[in-house]
Amino acid sequence: MHMHARQFYTAEMVRNLPDDGNRYETVYGELLVSPSPRPRHQIVGGRLFAAIFNYLAANPGPLVLYSPADLSFGRDDVLVQPDIFVLRPEDASFTQWSAVGRLLLAIEILSPSTARQDRFTKRRLFQDVGADEYWVVDPEGCLVEVWSPEAPFPRVETERVSWIGPGATEPLVVELASVLRP
Repeated sequence: MHMHARQFYTAEMVRNLPDDGNRYETVYGELLVSPSPRPRHQIVGGRLFAAIFNYLAANPGPLVLYSPADLSFGRDDVLVQPDIFVLRPEDASFTQWSAVGRLLLAIEILSPSTARQDRFTKRRLFQDVGADEYWVVDPEGCLVEVWSPEAPFPRVETERVSWIGPGATEPLVVELASVLRP
């Protein structure tokens, strides 16, 4: 029986893929392809971004951004574009994506086409090298899975999710009913 060797993708190979409307990423050499997000994905992402942006305006230091981005965490077999991510204060004045280190927070908003890669492939990466906290936001299930680096399972939030920025005295509290409403 003949087995095909799987193609191993580097960040450079992914950067050279055609600009065809898909989002291309690689995690530990595995190619991830996502179509353009649906409107609901963008609406939920906009609401979450606004909440974090407003929180950080009152608790300065970290910087919140959204993709497209080219995050590789110093690896040549990784190139990811989390939907929303928060940079550490020491990375907030970066000029190249390659200078971005570990994230304070990475967020992926699930779509039917990305659920497996967001929950497994990218989650492992963010736990290993990518983020102090990783949120998998499920608009259909009205919940957020909160992953920390060492956790074998997520903390599942169905009413609100909170996060505290470095140096902040109060946490950001996001009411899921308002962010995930249709």
